[in-house]
Amino acid sequence: MTTVVTKNKVVSLIYVVRNEKGDIFEYRDLPVSYVHGSGADLFPKIEQSLEGHAVGDRVSVQLSPGEAFGERDPKLTFTDDIENAPPELRRIGAEFEAQNAKGESIMLTVTRIEDDKITVDANHPLAGQTINFEVTVKDIRDATPEEIRNGRPASDIPTLQ
Repeated sequence: MTTVVTKNKVVSLIYVVRNEKGDIFEYRDLPVSYVHGSGADLFPKIEQSLEGHAVGDRVSVQLSPGEAFGERDPKLTFTDDIENAPPELRRIGAEFEAQNAKGESIMLTVTRIEDDKITVDANHPLAGQTINFEVTVKDIRDATPEEIRNGRPASDIPTLQ
């Protein structure tokens, strides 16, 4: 009998994420694992789409902004004088980690430099975009009681986080 993706299975997969234009945003060819049905680590629509699939199956899932990284929030974009930015951040695409008002870590990306001003954006790079995930199932096994309790695979297995 073929093992398929069902609740409380540890599923290992590889994936490609494409942005709205079809360009590859992220490519993962080393398997990552999650506990199916735990509601952790995976967008719900992808998890639902994998239900019942077997090793070797490829699933393509299109996610709207609301199902993925959300809509772009203009309040997460900030502009300041460029001299207030350290020299290593004075380039488009530079990334750095900061804390928001709640003390949570956020990633910021330099998106614009113009007229002695620098603009940084805390939105996810795919926010506001419809994206495509192409997922291939590489392995399926029963989750241990501890993995089921934690909702995550054992720590020696890479996860989607």
